[in-house]
Amino acid sequence: MKIGVLADVHGNRVGLEAVVADGTAGGVDSWWALGDLVAIGPEPVATLELLADLPGVRCTRGNTERYVLTGDRPAPHADDVLADPSLLHLFAAVEGSFAWTRGALASRGWLDWLAGLPLEVRTELPDGTRLLGVHASPGRDDGDGITPHRPEDELRAALDGAAADVVFAGHTHQPTDRQIGPVRVVNGGSVGNPVTDDLRAGYVVVHADRHGHRVEHRRVAYDRYEFLARLARSGHPEVDHIASFQRGEQVRYPARRPGAPTVTG
Repeated sequence: MKIGVLADVHGNRVGLEAVVADGTAGGVDSWWALGDLVAIGPEPVATLELLADLPGVRCTRGNTERYVLTGDRPAPHADDVLADPSLLHLFAAVEGSFAWTRGALASRGWLDWLAGLPLEVRTELPDGTRLLGVHASPGRDDGDGITPHRPEDELRAALDGAAADVVFAGHTHQPTDRQIGPVRVVNGGSVGNPVTDDLRAGYVVVHADRHGHRVEHRRVAYDRYEFLARLARSGHPEVDHIASFQRGEQVRYPARRPGAPTVTG
C-alpha cells in the first residue's frame, strides 16, 4: 500500500504531472490532494481533470477553494483600501485572479465538484495507524498551519482533538516533519507554487503494510519553462506575479531548517 499525499497544486498542471509520474513510477496506488488545488495558476480545469482521474483519489478543500466559491478573499479587503489607497492595485489583482479562476471552472461545470469537497479525509493503515489529511490544520482551512518553526505549544493546541496518529497538511508550502506529543505532523510542501529555495514540486509517499509504515518526502523537478509557456497562453490577469514564483522571486524560507525533513528525489 502506497499513498501519495500532495497539496497546493495551485493550478499548475505541469508540476502535478511530474509528481503523478514520479509517484506512479514508485508504485503509488492511491492519492490524497489536500486543498488549494486550482487558484492562482493558469490551468485550473486541466488540473482538476488530472486529479479527478487519479486512482483512489481523495481531495479536501483549502482556503483558496473557499475564495473561489464564496467570494471570501485574503487581505487586503475593501476597508483596508479605504484606509490605505496604495493597496488598491493589490486588491484589484487578488479580486481579478480569483474571479478568473471561478469563471474558468464555471465554464466547464466544475464548481459543484469543488463545492462538494470535505474539510478532511481519514484512513487507517494496515498496522492500525490513524491518518488525517487536512489543508491547514484540523478543523481549519486557513491560519498559521503546519511549519518547521511554529511553537510546539501552538501546534499542540491546533492538534487537540485530531484523533489521529499522523496528520498531513499543506497550506504553508513548507516541508515539515515533526513529532508533537503523540502526533506526528507532516507537510510535504507545495506541488505548484514554491516559497522555499528548492523550487521543485514537493509531496510525500506513505509506504504501509501490516508490519508498519514509513513516510517518504520527495521533491520532483518539472519543466518550469513549459509552465511559463502555458501561463503566457492562458489569459490569466496576473501572469507576472505567478511567473515570479517560478523565477524564485517569492522565496520566503530556506528548504533546510530545524523541523524540516530530509527529502529525496
